Amino acid sequence: MNPIIFNLEKLPDWFGVLPEIILLVFAALVIILDLFVSQKKILAAVSLIGIIASGALSLGFWGTELSFFNGLILTDSFAVFFKLLFLGVSFLIVLASEDYVNSFRRLQGEYYALLLLATTGMMLMAGAGDITTVYVSLELTGISLYALTGFLKDRKSTEAALKYLLLGAIASAVLLYGLALIFGITGKTGLGEIARAVQAQLSGSASVSPALFLGLVLLIAGFGFKIASIPFHMWVPDVYEGAPTTVTAFLSVASKAAGFAIIMRVITSVFAAPDWLARDWATVFAVLSVLTMTAANIVAIPQSNIKRMLGYSSIAQAGYLMVGLAALGSSPFPGALAGMSPAQSGVLFFLASYAFTNLGAFTAITIIAQKIGSDEIADYAGMGRRSPLLALALTFCLVSLIGIPPASGFMAKFYIFRAAVQADLLWLVIIAVINSVISAYYYLRVVKVMWLESPPSAEKVPSSALPTVSLAVSCLGVLALGTIPGLIMKLAEMVNQFMP
Repeated sequence: MNPIIFNLEKLPDWFGVLPEIILLVFAALVIILDLFVSQKKILAAVSLIGIIASGALSLGFWGTELSFFNGLILTDSFAVFFKLLFLGVSFLIVLASEDYVNSFRRLQGEYYALLLLATTGMMLMAGAGDITTVYVSLELTGISLYALTGFLKDRKSTEAALKYLLLGAIASAVLLYGLALIFGITGKTGLGEIARAVQAQLSGSASVSPALFLGLVLLIAGFGFKIASIPFHMWVPDVYEGAPTTVTAFLSVASKAAGFAIIMRVITSVFAAPDWLARDWATVFAVLSVLTMTAANIVAIPQSNIKRMLGYSSIAQAGYLMVGLAALGSSPFPGALAGMSPAQSGVLFFLASYAFTNLGAFTAITIIAQKIGSDEIADYAGMGRRSPLLALALTFCLVSLIGIPPASGFMAKFYIFRAAVQADLLWLVIIAVINSVISAYYYLRVVKVMWLESPPSAEKVPSSALPTVSLAVSCLGVLALGTIPGLIMKLAEMVNQFMP
């Protein structure tokens, strides 16, 4: 156990959600300031200050294992890891939005406030200790993202927001029904209490009751929507294409990380025992992984819109991450589901790597699209001559998504695949490696267009300071995690979950 930075045991319950309260206060402040200030850049600055303050407070909980509000909120290193990840993503998104927000100048206050609210929901998801907290935090996140998706108010953006809202509502209903079934069977709402009730009911039994099995299946389906797993992925291509590019970046990184955080918090902890139950849901994730990565990579090949292509890429990346979930349930290591598994640390490292990689790719796309006014891959022709640094950054991020060293994607896949091999899932690793090779085709097609085809214009592609900083930080993160992965991996290995 790491030393506790603050003496939290004697503090009131509200202190456990102080980082989230800070974000809510700054979201309200942004809305109020928007009514009085003409220099809208102040709104971005205020948002960044709120994110930094929330991050500093969150860091103070590292190494603690405490619960607040009678177990509704948990603070442990698992929650802190994801909170810092969400806040880091939000910070870079605000930086990258400096120029892009001019597309909806009258709504800048609402834009930044909704980003902070969505981040607040994700932070609550990471620290959820009760199924009521799980559902409320999911809805806070979802409603904020539905609104952000439609910000451009054109045909594509409106269609994307409507589709996301309708499908999200169905997924929420499915998830709620699953949570209700589990509550009905166990009579408990706390995750730790549910885990103990499930173990007590199934001890000495070799099968699960139909109602509990159905509840688990519905949970996987509801969470599958959040991580864009096939067959729950149908919202992704249209939403990624129609949403503002910075919102697409936020969706592809923060929303996906939040989905995996809640899966690891709920399914891999509550249903960790008996061993045969863990192996059952591990098999489900293994099958979903194969379907997800294979179908997404194949469908991504003919895509001509780069945001739509990266949408299918995001689905495929969820498939690779589910290799880690399958390994987590199948792991033969003692304490594997209590935070000491190579599979869990591999998933956490992959999410950190993916965050830097996709943020870098979408930031470059945001800058380029602002100049050329198109997201079609064909219009990226000759970008290597018009803006060599932008093209180089985008190329580096695409190489990372393939999994080629020295980019971080290679180490991310290495750690997850190693954990899967150790869990006797070699067949799944072979399929994942084949899919990585398939994905190289559509990633490198973009690289070919940028560097080998003639540009339609010799005009340069300029970039403002803050988006450039966001892109540089993302690319440095991709390089650092690929060349010196030990620090983040060590932090990931220190992450523990606890049940009150």
